[in-house]
Amino acid sequence: MTTWERRTEWPLTIAAVVFLGAYAWPILDPGLPDVLATTCATITWVVWALFAADYVARVSLADDRVSWVVRHPLELFVLVLPMFRPLRALRLVTLLRVLNRSAAGNLSGRVAIYVTAGSSLIAFIAALAALEAERDADGALITSFGDAMWWACTTMTTVGYGDTYPVTTTGRFIGVGLMIGGIALLGTVTATFASWLVNAVRDEQEATEDELDDVQAQLRVVREQLDRLLEERR
Repeated sequence: MTTWERRTEWPLTIAAVVFLGAYAWPILDPGLPDVLATTCATITWVVWALFAADYVARVSLADDRVSWVVRHPLELFVLVLPMFRPLRALRLVTLLRVLNRSAAGNLSGRVAIYVTAGSSLIAFIAALAALEAERDADGALITSFGDAMWWACTTMTTVGYGDTYPVTTTGRFIGVGLMIGGIALLGTVTATFASWLVNAVRDEQEATEDELDDVQAQLRVVREQLDRLLEERR
């Protein structure tokens, strides 16, 4: 399993970037010629087939296949349920793992990458999905990519001004997922920072204890030398 994921990480990341471009282009440019729109749709289905093949391969390589499927329900839903088709672009999270390898070794570097790249990716995908679902709906308030990005940012940060909101069922499901993703991202950052504080305090205590041990060892050496000098004088 680990070998397979390591070998397919970069190819699937490139495929995910291609998928995102093919998925976003027709949404951002509704007047796209039919030939290009069909080409983009074909690319998304081909990449989806690659993701499906990767899912099947990982299931077959798992030691306990049933347990692996149960522990990875979102990946199965993304592949199977039509309502979650926009979430296929979330395969781009593999890019975060690649970036994390080249990140700074300290915690702040890793957190900065996850927060910046993760939040930007989630907001962009949610904006595209919401725009696709809402643009032609009756009474729609999200009719441009700018409106969609504004709604995605305010929703993900739980600000929720209420000036834009989805009116379709699909759009509301996307909003729920975005709110959960925003809360999860914030919780991850908070937990990581708390863990860093605990580790920092523990390391400081261990360093202090090591220093005390060194001082005590030096004092023992000095005492032994003084005892030897006294013995010689006697």
